[in-house]
Amino acid sequence: MKKIGLYFGTFNPIHVGHLIIANYLVEFSDLDEVWFVITPQSPFKVKKSLLDNNHRYQMVFEAVKDYPRLKASRIEFDLPQPNYTINTLVHLGEKFGSDNQFCLIMGEDNLKGFHKWKNFDAILENHDIYVYPRISDDSSDHKFTGHPKVRWVNAPIMEISSTFIRKQHKLGKNIRAMLPDAVWTYLDEMNFYR
Repeated sequence: MKKIGLYFGTFNPIHVGHLIIANYLVEFSDLDEVWFVITPQSPFKVKKSLLDNNHRYQMVFEAVKDYPRLKASRIEFDLPQPNYTINTLVHLGEKFGSDNQFCLIMGEDNLKGFHKWKNFDAILENHDIYVYPRISDDSSDHKFTGHPKVRWVNAPIMEISSTFIRKQHKLGKNIRAMLPDAVWTYLDEMNFYR
């Protein structure tokens, strides 16, 4: 039985911070693999800054191709929109569940609002959650501190964001060091975020 961590995001673009966290999890926790689950563009709120699903998938694919335990997943592209995490988990369970146990990966900031997620209690009942630290002003205790399904991971704190990268790239700043080489090449050739 493989233990697979699901790292959800728009990955617009994927950057070295995402890779460092995912790689840390496969090397220093009991996860066998991490799947980057690319969130599709919602047909209900079209964001100009969000690249097409397949371009974001391609960048994630390029970023992880040399890491055998990291995978790019377009599983959510085929699910009805708007989609909820619980639906993705059910779908993955039906498709791959006999050989795999799926867990969620989320930043500490997302855990704060987790109780507002659709069917969060069912998620917690059936899936472990791996939480990586974020720098935040709010040091208050989380509702889920001490929960047996919530595991705190001592991963490096990453203060790089895709928003920052897009904004600075548009301003002509050199953001190449923040991206995996293959992602930089793809983004540059396609002239994205200019």
